[in-house]
Amino acid sequence: MNHPQPAVYVAGIGMTPTGKFVDRSIKQLTADAVNAALADAGLQLADIQSAFFSNATQGVLEGQTMVRGQIALRSMGIESIPVYNIENACASASSAFNLAVQYVRSGEGDIALAVGAEKMFCADKARMFSVFDGAWDLSTIEANKRSLLALGEGITPPEGSTSKAPYSLFMDIYAAFGRFHMREFGSTQRQFAAVAAKNHGHSVHNALAQYRTAYSIDEVLAAPPITYPLTLPMCAPISDGAAAALVCSEAALARLADRRRAIRVLACVLGTGSTRRPHDVGQHVTVKAAKLAYERAGVGPKDISLAEVHDATAIGEIVQSENLGFCEFGAGGALAESGATTIGGRIPINTSGGLESKGHPIGATGLGQLHELVTQLRAEAGARQVQGARLAVAENGGGIFGIEEAVCAITILSR
Repeated sequence: MNHPQPAVYVAGIGMTPTGKFVDRSIKQLTADAVNAALADAGLQLADIQSAFFSNATQGVLEGQTMVRGQIALRSMGIESIPVYNIENACASASSAFNLAVQYVRSGEGDIALAVGAEKMFCADKARMFSVFDGAWDLSTIEANKRSLLALGEGITPPEGSTSKAPYSLFMDIYAAFGRFHMREFGSTQRQFAAVAAKNHGHSVHNALAQYRTAYSIDEVLAAPPITYPLTLPMCAPISDGAAAALVCSEAALARLADRRRAIRVLACVLGTGSTRRPHDVGQHVTVKAAKLAYERAGVGPKDISLAEVHDATAIGEIVQSENLGFCEFGAGGALAESGATTIGGRIPINTSGGLESKGHPIGATGLGQLHELVTQLRAEAGARQVQGARLAVAENGGGIFGIEEAVCAITILSR
């Protein structure tokens, strides 16, 4: 039985632009995001009682394998309070937010900070792409490859549809997921391209997005290939950036100058993958986590006004739109192609531009998604505003274990 939980709110949100910032350090990006969140909430550094810092790549790229949060945060004046370091692959930031919510709900404190920062660009491209190598079981690499790439068997990639330039092995895995979807459900490369075209169109109106150029579906299809059915605009880029959220209790909310802009956290669920057969799509980690989140929030998929989902590739958005219950399994491609997921459609998805356009600084991505949803629920999104938005859901996945994400975070927010 689920018992009523104490109310928790997002009091402030902040995010840096996402892109390539050669002259900005992790410390500087962190400070920019945290200070933006504090200003948004009308709070001071001294109000923060606990901090949850997420980062996934600094150990590999900079050698800072420990106490990353303490170092990044103390440089801007946050010290003495508890600081926790969170790594959960691409779901690190959502995991940090989950723990901040739990901290406040437990009564341990009134105000907690969740912040994620990532600096992924470096001159050595091989090293840059190597940050993804540890996001699965390193003791069974060849078995991992065989089981995941086998998902794509039965669909033969056309000649010339694989890039000769280096790219992450995870793009091959996403492509295999895509070919599985094509084989089992009849989805098409054009439907994947429709997702990318829609997201790039949304990002035109997002000043924080890494890419702000619109593409037509045909332009997405004609773009340089990565690995079939993926072309370059269908894939998330390498990104630098940071995002932060201040989570507070009802009591703390009463002390804020403008509590009307606070957004309530209805549910925040973290799920870990399980062993399943490829065709058991109803047992996907996202399906299970989403069902629990909907139950805790007391809402269903039809109640949701908009969503931010983990589109490391366009294929991911289609799969996750099904897992979240916005359509039947196998119908995600048709949903995207119909225009239903575009702003103004039945269920707008990735109004920020998604990871494909807004960018994907791994340790900040989940909080970046929440930045968009909070902005939308406050009706402050300008030209990309979803009219009448009242309920929003974020899905953020991380790593691979077996044939699905190793971890999934689902967050439901309410106006």
